[in-house]
Parts: sequence; structure tokens; C-alpha cells
Amino acid sequence: MVQGSVSGAKSEAILSQSAQALIGKHVSALDRGWIELIDAMPHPASGVTADNVVVASARVSFLGESKGAEADRKLIHYLMQHEHHTPFEHIVLTFRLKAPLVTWWQWVRHRTASYNLMSGRYIELPEDEYYIPTEWRLQARRNKQGSEGALDSEAAQRLTERLLEHVERGHQLYKEALAQGVAREQARLFLAGFSVYYTGYVTQNLRNLLHFLRLRTAPDAQHEIRVYARAIYEEFVKPFAPVICEAWEALHAESSD
Repeated sequence: MVQGSVSGAKSEAILSQSAQALIGKHVSALDRGWIELIDAMPHPASGVTADNVVVASARVSFLGESKGAEADRKLIHYLMQHEHHTPFEHIVLTFRLKAPLVTWWQWVRHRTASYNLMSGRYIELPEDEYYIPTEWRLQARRNKQGSEGALDSEAAQRLTERLLEHVERGHQLYKEALAQGVAREQARLFLAGFSVYYTGYVTQNLRNLLHFLRLRTAPDAQHEIRVYARAIYEEFVKPFAPVICEAWEALHAESSD
């Protein structure tokens, strides 16, 4: 399907060795979370790169393909700078990841992605799958939804101990409710909800993924989702689509000047 339309670009490009190892790559996040790239289009093993696909899809208007590495690079920068977005929508990535509910709560607001998550109605949630932060951030004075600075270490330690007690007690009550025959969908009300880790699939085209990454790697994004967004960009997207990311970074460097 893609192979015939980008044959010229394929012959010009040198497939990155790092891109071939991306499928199945597993990266840790937070204390118990992780991210894994399950699939991508184009698949790195095909010999067709994400950069090739953007060039070929953009030039199909003139039934053209690659004009060499430097011309292709300039075209990708031009498309990015002038907001010709559709060529970037032909690139799709699917991730499997494990994140606390406090992170998923924000992630699913990005409705341009497709999601499937594990269900506490079908399975019993394990007792050691809770997010415990390494620091307690203070409420920002001027940003009602943000944080700044951190609680002193002694007070933070006391809060961490209280959270661990809360998690342990909540899970104990959850188990007691299950033992009495209460449905899993209702017994989970006892759990420390926003701390619970959930595993899910996320599929998104590159145009919308880059928009997600711009918002969620920003300094005012919540720390927990920023950890995941930065890892996705640095560990997966950037090696998968290096020229596209070069153009994307250049665009936003200009806009911040």
C-alpha cells in the first residue's frame, strides 16, 4: 500500500538503525509505570521511514516522490512551518503503557487518540500497583491548576507515610468487599483511585501526537503526564521521525522567540 507510492523516497533514504529497534522498546516512567511502542505505520522493518511518507504524500499532488535528502528535508520544514498538516496524519503510532489514573485522567481529554484500558470490572486490581510520588509539590500562587516548589522533606515524609497507609487500608477494604461477594465494579470504590495504575493502548497519528506532546511537555503541564510525554518524544517519536522532529522543534523555537 505505502510501498509503491514511496519507492523513490525509499531508494534515497537510509533507514535509521535505531528506528528498527523501536518496536517493542520498553521505557520506565514514574515509580511503577512504563511505555512500550507496539506498532507503527510505516513499520520500521519496511524500509520506509516516517519522513519518506510525509514527502511522498505531500508530492502526490504532482505525482512526484523524493527529490533527494536535502530537498526532502526542506519540504518537511516548509510543510511544518506553513501548517500543511495532512501529510503528517499518514504516520500512526500505537503505544501500550502503564500509568496512574491521575495521568490517564488528563490523557484521555485528547480525543484525537484511540484508547483501550484495562477494566477493574473484569479483573481484580493488584495491591502493589499504586503511584507514590517522590516529592509533594506546593500549590502555585498564580496558577490555580499548577504547582511550584516542594514541601520540606520532613513534612513530605509524613505525607508519604499517610498515603501508603491510605493505599494499604483502601486495598484491604477492597479485598474484604470482594470476599463478601461485592461486584468488582463497586468494590473498587474503596481504592485510592487517582493513585491506581492502569494499563492501556493509545493509538494516534503523528500530527495529533505532536500537538499532544507540545501541550504535555510544556512547563505548566502536570509533572506526572509530562514525564510520559517527554519519554514518548525522546525515546520513540524523535528517533522514528528525525527530520519531522527537527522541523517541529525549529517551528516552536521560532514561536517562542
